[in-house]
Amino acid sequence: MKFISTRGQTEPVGFSEAVAIGLAPDGGLFLPEQLPDISGRLGEWEKLGYADLCFEFLRLFATDLEPAVLRGIIQKSYQGFAVPEIAPLKRLDDRTYVLELFHGPTLAFKDFALQLLGNLYEHQCAKSGQGINVLGATSGDTGAAAIHGLLGKPHTASFILYPDGRVSPLQERQMTCTGAANVHAIAIDGSFDDAQRVLKEIFGDQAFSAQHHLSAVNSINLARILAQCVYYLFAWLRLPSPERGNVEFVVPTGNFGNVLAGWMLSRMGVPVAGFKVATNRNDILHRLFTTGEYRTGEVHASLAPSMDIQVASNFERFLYYTVGGDVAQVRAIMAEMKATGAHRFADFKPAGFSSSRATDAEITGLIRSVHDRFGYIVDPHTACAFQALDPARVSVVLATAHPAKFPAAIRDAIGQEPVHPALEALKAQPVVKHRLPADAAAIKAFIAGRAVS
Repeated sequence: MKFISTRGQTEPVGFSEAVAIGLAPDGGLFLPEQLPDISGRLGEWEKLGYADLCFEFLRLFATDLEPAVLRGIIQKSYQGFAVPEIAPLKRLDDRTYVLELFHGPTLAFKDFALQLLGNLYEHQCAKSGQGINVLGATSGDTGAAAIHGLLGKPHTASFILYPDGRVSPLQERQMTCTGAANVHAIAIDGSFDDAQRVLKEIFGDQAFSAQHHLSAVNSINLARILAQCVYYLFAWLRLPSPERGNVEFVVPTGNFGNVLAGWMLSRMGVPVAGFKVATNRNDILHRLFTTGEYRTGEVHASLAPSMDIQVASNFERFLYYTVGGDVAQVRAIMAEMKATGAHRFADFKPAGFSSSRATDAEITGLIRSVHDRFGYIVDPHTACAFQALDPARVSVVLATAHPAKFPAAIRDAIGQEPVHPALEALKAQPVVKHRLPADAAAIKAFIAGRAVS
């Protein structure tokens, strides 16, 4: 299978090259030339465990990897998860489920893709004899998951940008307390959107990117999206058969990558009734789906910091499908958004999507109500997904992080402070971070002095 850029000015590439490059040279994002129809395979996949299901799904895309190699990479990627189901689906009541995606090494859903991506990078380094320098921007969980996906892997280095003071203390410790020499946590002045802007500017310098073998670890990397498709499929196959056609996945969303993965799966023939985009006070996606206008604004700190985003980079992939693959139109709209921060879509009503918004006060109330009603504790991001569930549908809420990562928010809501031994151990470790301005030149100089070759 070949992969094309959403902007249409990059030659199609294979899976391994798309993963290694991350961001297409023309500034676009990679997508499969054609999505496969998997509807006829669902019956035979129904009883598979998580790793085996992941292999059967990804082998449709990673056609340039030997099947035995791909299977070994996948098996290794999910060995470090704390529960045998990998992504357990828990029923809260007759119409509500939670898909727990926080049992990986860093207790967040990003581990599903980034453990896999780390092992793909390791394989590529061993095969090519060249190092890889991973560059990412994070609003909280991506950075920790990316770092831990590469820990102990030779010929790799991680450079992770995050907004100083705008991630939770435990999220920061997961990035800055590893003690690993090849991990570089870069605290920038500004917001996540500033970090993402700098990242795209650096990747836009193709000579610098090639010289230092840079690869994108954000959800702009196609492997991230494809890996996340699998847990939607896994959950769908574990629902009772009568419920599968009436299920709505409710997804806490900032950068649009997580919900995009589920929506792409539905385009491959998995019958899903709908997807609900759950946002916090930084509600650019909720405003888009309710008004048809994409307009960036000021980023406000919130109780759900991983969603404190006003530029949803994965929206470009959705845009490509929305305009029927018209790459000239994609380029024009993305240029307008970059120049003005806004675009109004005519009659924007994507089938199967709804959205919601939760303020900080509502997040606190939702954590409390979920605990009172179900005896279940959710983190602030997952709490956003419980805002106005559709009573006519079966809801599968994606639980994106372990509540112990946000102890203060949980304590304020229910008077309890959840703990996790892996997080407690971090509190005694020294913090190592690098303070830099949100400036591409400064960060390029930092990378140049520490990159592996």
